[in-house]
Amino acid sequence: MANEQGNPSTPAIGTVQLGTGGPRVGVQGLGCMGMSWAYGPTDGDEARATLERALELGVTLYDTADVYGGGENEKFLAPFVRAHRDEIVLATKFALGTDPDDPTRRVIRNDRAYVRQAVEGSLRRLGVERIDLYYMHRRDVAVPIEETVGAMAELVAEGKVAYLGLSEVTAAELRAAQGVHPITAVQSEWSLFSRDIEESVVPAAAELGVALVPYSPLGRGFLTGAFVHADQELTADDFRRQQPRFTGDNAAANAALLEPVRAIAEARRATPAQIALAWVQQRAAAHNLAVVPIPGTRKRSRLEENAAATRIELTAEELALLEPLADKVAGDRYADMGFTSAGRE
Repeated sequence: MANEQGNPSTPAIGTVQLGTGGPRVGVQGLGCMGMSWAYGPTDGDEARATLERALELGVTLYDTADVYGGGENEKFLAPFVRAHRDEIVLATKFALGTDPDDPTRRVIRNDRAYVRQAVEGSLRRLGVERIDLYYMHRRDVAVPIEETVGAMAELVAEGKVAYLGLSEVTAAELRAAQGVHPITAVQSEWSLFSRDIEESVVPAAAELGVALVPYSPLGRGFLTGAFVHADQELTADDFRRQQPRFTGDNAAANAALLEPVRAIAEARRATPAQIALAWVQQRAAAHNLAVVPIPGTRKRSRLEENAAATRIELTAEELALLEPLADKVAGDRYADMGFTSAGRE
C-alpha cells in the first residue's frame, strides 16, 4: 500500500451512506483543523492543494468548526467549498468558544440563542447558504439536549442546515436527541488508543442508524510515530504539548505500545498510519454501522497514504495483536475531561 503514495492514477476510495437517510460520502473524510490552526506552522498553498487532491481521491466529507482559529479555519476553507459546492459534504460545528477574559479557557454554550448566532457566523465565513452537516461540538449539561437539538432542527426547517450531528455525547444523550430530530452522525475520538465509546455510544448509534465519524483516528499523529515527547519535539504553539498522553512518562510508556503497529506495517510494506486507519475503518464491520474517520493532514503525500489505508483489510491475527493497546494507554485524552463524554455515561 505504501508504494501507492503520490501516484496520480491511485483509485478513488469507496463510498458509504452517512447514517440512515444521510448523504453518501467517501469512506474516509478529511479533518481540516490543522490546515490553519492548533498543530504549529503550516504551508497554506500545500494545504489548499491537499484539499483538491482529496476530492480527486474520492474524499468528500470535509470537517471544520467555528472554534478552529476563532473562525479562521472556516474562512480558509471557503474558496474551496464554493468552488466545489455540489461535490462535497461540508461539516462544521458550534458550541465551543473562548472566554474573553481568559483566551486559554474554553466556554461551552448550547442554548437556543447561541445556536442561531453560531450558524449565522459559520454561514457568513464559509460563504454558503446551507451547511450540510451541523454538529453540536460539545455538551453543556446545564442546557437540556432537547432544547439544543430543537433549535438545530429549526435550522433544518429553514434550509440553513441539511443534517444534524453531535460530538462527544453519551448514549443517553444520543437517544434523547434522536427523539427530537434524526441525528445523522456522532463525532467522537476513536482509535487504537481511544475506545471508550465502544461500551455504549457505538451500540446506541448502530441501533439508531447513526454513523460514527471518528476524529483523531491517528491519535493526533502519535500513532504514526511522528513524535513521542510533545513538549520536547513540537513547536510552542502546538496544543498537543498540553495533552497528558503526549508528555512526560506517559509519552514514553505509550510510545512503547506501538511496537505491534510497526511490526504489522513492516510485514505489509505499509506505514503505521495505514495500519491504525485500517483498524478504524474495520470498526464498521465489527459494530455494524457506518464509520467514516476524518484523519487530519495538510500534505498531499500524507493524504494519499491515508486514503490507501481504506484498501487494507487486517486479518484476525493482526487484529488480535492490536486489541490490548487501548487498555494500556497512560494518561487522559485531555487535561480537562469536561471536553469529553467521560464521566457522563
